[in-house]
Amino acid sequence: MNATTLKILLKKELTLMRRNPIVPRIIVAMPILVMLVIPLVATLDVKNVGVAVVDNDLTELSRRIVADMDASEYITVVGCHYGYGEALRQVESGRADAIVTIPRGYLDDLTNGKNPQLDLKANGVNATKGTLGAQYATMSVANTLRRWASERGVAPPQATASTVNLYNPTLNFRNYMLPALMVVLLIIICGFLPTLNLVSEKETGTIEAMNVTPVGRFEFVLSKLIPYWAAGILVVTVGMAVGWLAYGLAPAGNVGCVYLATILFTLFMSALGVFIANKSATILQSIFMMFAFVVIFQLMSGLFTPIASMPRWAQYITYAIPPRYFIEIMRSVYLKGAGLADLWVQYAALSAFALLFCIIAAMTYKKQA
Repeated sequence: MNATTLKILLKKELTLMRRNPIVPRIIVAMPILVMLVIPLVATLDVKNVGVAVVDNDLTELSRRIVADMDASEYITVVGCHYGYGEALRQVESGRADAIVTIPRGYLDDLTNGKNPQLDLKANGVNATKGTLGAQYATMSVANTLRRWASERGVAPPQATASTVNLYNPTLNFRNYMLPALMVVLLIIICGFLPTLNLVSEKETGTIEAMNVTPVGRFEFVLSKLIPYWAAGILVVTVGMAVGWLAYGLAPAGNVGCVYLATILFTLFMSALGVFIANKSATILQSIFMMFAFVVIFQLMSGLFTPIASMPRWAQYITYAIPPRYFIEIMRSVYLKGAGLADLWVQYAALSAFALLFCIIAAMTYKKQA
């Protein structure tokens, strides 16, 4: 490999990137937009659950139960009704996700030492919101009854366990998503862009002119990939800065672990892009092929859906999905402060995938004289 030739080709590629009206904007603007917008909209945090209350008791305690639920940041009481039919219409219209029915004589039964039960029905159309909404309402009522019993001495408050949330004390889903969003940026910057760059050379015919020159295939491919490797490092740096400035989330572990994982995953994505470009004759073909990989990566890597929630057969398939290891590294470094010794399996897997696809990319690229 001729270093002088590679240097000249790199200078040419950087000049073309700088003159391109789209690529510099994508590299700079995309990480800012992704890290700012997606954590706000792509969240599994369930808040503002609508609850319709049917108050058949009409006592001070029932009104306190309703007030405490409405004061919760997770629950919104959409109405206090005197008939089940009215509350059900709130669910049917989509305004309520659950119905809490306070039975008649509820306060009297509690005062006499009985254990009356509230009737709680959840909207199963949105299973996640309905189930969590029912749990929120149950916990709110339990807390109200515990305080009410303690104030009046009706019964001693029940013993409760002290809960401590490790690694993500606020249970904010945003903290879970932010580290993993780096994979989306690297897939586009270091996967899509090099692929489109190489295929565009085929369509314009410039790659044929390059093939008849003494330039070796390794110098040519490296000159196409190295700028995007640097762009990948820049993108992750911008992403981490935005996450820290906008949401106050910074890696709990060594930042070097983040960059090492970034380099390995960048190598894999760029090698995959070269392989797809080698097998594509047009830009449209390369887009469809890359898009097929991207869909699988996002659905099977644990980006949005936890791998532990997948069927057993699907969990085995995820071991062949390289983004899985990158996401595991990012979340562990960010939230747990894990280091190389803790994540050596993930790093080894990423290294193996990067090496394998680099070899495949080099073998499938044919320089025709």
